[in-house]
Amino acid sequence: MIKTAIFGVSVALAPLAASAQATLTAETTTPGSTPHYIDTTLAAILDSAGVATVQITEGATLTNSVQAVAQGQLDMAPAPLILPFLLSRGIGPYSGVGAEDGAEMAGNLRVLFWNSGSAQIFAYYNNNPIEDIRSLDGLRIWNGPPRGAALTSGRAMIQLLSGAKDGEDYEGIQTPWPDTVSAITGGGVDAWTIPEGLPSGREIAIAAAGGITMHDVPSDLLASELGQQILAAPGHAPYSVPVEAFRAAYAGNDITIVTDDDTFDSFATAFGQIVNAAMDEELAYQITKAYLEGEQRFIEGSPRGPFAMLSFGDIDGVSQGACGAVQIKMHEGAIRAFEEAGHSVADCLRP
Repeated sequence: MIKTAIFGVSVALAPLAASAQATLTAETTTPGSTPHYIDTTLAAILDSAGVATVQITEGATLTNSVQAVAQGQLDMAPAPLILPFLLSRGIGPYSGVGAEDGAEMAGNLRVLFWNSGSAQIFAYYNNNPIEDIRSLDGLRIWNGPPRGAALTSGRAMIQLLSGAKDGEDYEGIQTPWPDTVSAITGGGVDAWTIPEGLPSGREIAIAAAGGITMHDVPSDLLASELGQQILAAPGHAPYSVPVEAFRAAYAGNDITIVTDDDTFDSFATAFGQIVNAAMDEELAYQITKAYLEGEQRFIEGSPRGPFAMLSFGDIDGVSQGACGAVQIKMHEGAIRAFEEAGHSVADCLRP
């Protein structure tokens, strides 16, 4: 299979040969994010294992990356699972694609492995505190980039906390990912909600300009009908970390963590590492095999490793945010790698 790389060169994705590495193109998020850590770690593992050289573009808008993989213009990307769902229906950021073409494109996507390491948080500066996170009307709140999965989740978070809707009850502020920190530290917003890995370099950078307070979702709200709907919504998965572990991850920074019990609970952004269905089966197998063998490096390579919620065991689909509204499949080569490692893969994930 031949694909046109984002750097303007053609690369051959032939079955892996013992004497040669494949060259793959990938896009990922900004440095300091969980997807960026996963992608750069994977690239290093694949290179050292002799599987592939990965050319990564950082700071990408994953809405575009997902479509590029589906169209065969990009080899690999981290996909918030809400995006394949929206693409399959030709709605939201893919409304210009249309339902028929969107469904065809989404059918070209396959997952190699999963993670759900980015939990939705709500935060504000201590010198401009929010007295009641259940009353957010009239505020200016940074809630995501101009479009895409993070914006959908950000709006859901504010509605869950307070019932407020963007553009009606509060002013939602959106900027491209690279401008997030400056938009918040510049004083133009009263609060922000972002899906963050643990620990988040972005939150640490924001706190360097002044102490911040970060909230999870109160237990009664998470257990409410709306909370359960959001947990089960396309692209989401449950997230819970012992609050002391959460606080320890930010030790030494001026960050206060507020929860109503002994865990930091929220909804996670469920991700799949996607490739095109046409990727050679042996290459997909070798990539996934190297990923599974690199578990220790993923877990120990960064403070956020233990909290990245990466898939290294049995795959039931539901825990990964799939096999419900999101109907995405794993690549045959990835399934082979998981099963050879002794792990089960749910039937709903088989092509």
